[in-house]
Amino acid sequence: MSGTENVRRRRNVIAASVAAGVLLAGGGGVYLAATASGEATPAGAGGAAADAAGSPPPLRLEGGNGGAGIAPGEPDPGGGPQGTVYTAKGPLPHGPSSAAVHRPEGLVTSAEVTRLAEALGISGSPVLDGQVWTIRPEKDGSGPRLDVARKAPGNWTYSWYDGGPVGDTCLKGKACPPPGEAKPSRGGSPVSEAAARAAAAPILKVLGQDDAKVTASQVMDGSVRVVNADPVIGGLPTYGWSTGLHIGPDGRAVAGSGMLDEPAEGATYPVIGAAKALAELNEKSKGTGPVRIGGCATDPPAGVDGNGKGDPAGVDGGGKGDAPAAPCQSIAEVAPPTEVPVTGAVFGLAAKDVAGERVLVPAWLFTADPVDAAPYTVVETAVAPEYLSPPVKPTPPEQGTAPVRQVESYRADEGGRKLTVTFWGGVCSTYTVAAQETPESVTVRITEAPTDPDRVCVAMAVEVSKTVALEDPLGARTVVDAASGQPVPRR
Repeated sequence: MSGTENVRRRRNVIAASVAAGVLLAGGGGVYLAATASGEATPAGAGGAAADAAGSPPPLRLEGGNGGAGIAPGEPDPGGGPQGTVYTAKGPLPHGPSSAAVHRPEGLVTSAEVTRLAEALGISGSPVLDGQVWTIRPEKDGSGPRLDVARKAPGNWTYSWYDGGPVGDTCLKGKACPPPGEAKPSRGGSPVSEAAARAAAAPILKVLGQDDAKVTASQVMDGSVRVVNADPVIGGLPTYGWSTGLHIGPDGRAVAGSGMLDEPAEGATYPVIGAAKALAELNEKSKGTGPVRIGGCATDPPAGVDGNGKGDPAGVDGGGKGDAPAAPCQSIAEVAPPTEVPVTGAVFGLAAKDVAGERVLVPAWLFTADPVDAAPYTVVETAVAPEYLSPPVKPTPPEQGTAPVRQVESYRADEGGRKLTVTFWGGVCSTYTVAAQETPESVTVRITEAPTDPDRVCVAMAVEVSKTVALEDPLGARTVVDAASGQPVPRR
C-alpha cells in the first residue's frame, strides 16, 4: 500500500469527525469534536495516553514563541508603534486540554507526483533531479513545468512557461528572453468563483484536500482567478499550510503551489484556552513604543560628541569633566493602541518553523474584525508556555566588524511572486536583496554598500524594506535568512 493510500485511508476516518471552530456565543464555549459514532468528546483526549509515557520535548519556535501570525496583505497584528488591543466580543471557548503537533515524514514517490501531474493536465514522467522530482517541457522549453521536493511534505510548484531560443540561438536584433520566463496573462475575463472552485476540485481531491476550506475571491492580472484551500489535518483546520491554484480564463489551472503529502501526527502537548491565548497575543501586540527621533538642531555641547559620548578634550585640568550629556533625541507622540474586536475563535493548527522544519503546531485562530477594514485572521500558538523554549539569539558581531544584516520578517505579494523583506540598517548605506530558490525554500541575502565610505556616519538604526521578484510563486516554501541560516517569520 502506497503512502498516499495510507493518507487517504486515514483521512476517511478523520472526515467522520468535525474539527470545528467555535464562534463566540453566550454562555461560553467548550471545544467538542463529534466522533464517528456521533458522541461528543473533548478534543485531544486521545493524547492522555501519550502524555502518560512521558513529557513531550520542548518546542523552539524559530522567529519567536509563536506570536501573532498573519496572512500576507493583512494588517500588522502588532499595530506599529502604538500597538493593538484585541477585544473579544463575547465569551471565549475553552478548547481541548491537549493536541498534537504534526510533522512531515518520509519521501514523496514518483507515483504520487504522477497523480498530481495528471490532475494538473501535465503529461510526461517525473525525473529525479537531485532531491527534486520534475516534469519539464521538452523541445523549445515551452509548456507546463512541475517541481516537487522529494522530502516530505513535498513542496510543489507548477507554472506554465514560454520557451523560445536562448543564448547563441537568439535571432540577431531581438532580446533573448530569460530561460523559464513565466507566461504572461492571455487576457480575457476571469471565470466565476463557482467555476474556479469546480476546476480546482479534482486537483484538491488528489491532494487529499477535498474537505479544505476554499476561497476564490481574488483575481490576478484581471483574468486569473486564485483559489486558496486550507486543508483539514488531524480533524483540525489549518493556517499557513494552504494550496494555491491559479485558474485561467479557459477554466484550466495555469499555476499553483502547495504540499503534496499530509504531515504525520507527532507528540501531544498540553494547550491553553482561547482566553489565555488572546491575553498572550495582546502582550505581544503592544507595539514598539515611543519612537526616538535623532538629530541635533545645533552643535552638541562642548565635550560631547554627536552620539552623547564624552570627549577627552572636555576634561578639566583636575581630570574631571562634566557628565556626558544625553544625545540629541526627542520622543515622537504616539497614538493610543488600536482596538480591534475579535468575533471568532477556532482551535486549529498553524504552520511554524521548528529546528529548520515546517511543522503544524496547535494554535488559536482568531477572527479580527476592525470597523474600518475587512476581517482577518490572527494566530496565537496554543502550546502551554512551559513547553516552549526561548528562541536562539543571534551572536552579536565582534567589535570592529561590519554588522550582519539579518532579515526580521517578510511578506509575499502578487500571488507570492514578490517578497518584501524587512531588516534593520543604517542611515549611511544602501541595500540590495537577492533570492536563491529551491523547491523547498527561498534564501534571501542582504548586501550592504556604504554611500560614502570616507564619511563619518551617525550610528542610527532604521527599519528598511526591500522587494525581490521570484521566478516561481512562494507557495508553502520556507523563507530563509542567508546571514543566520534561520527561517524568517511571515508578517
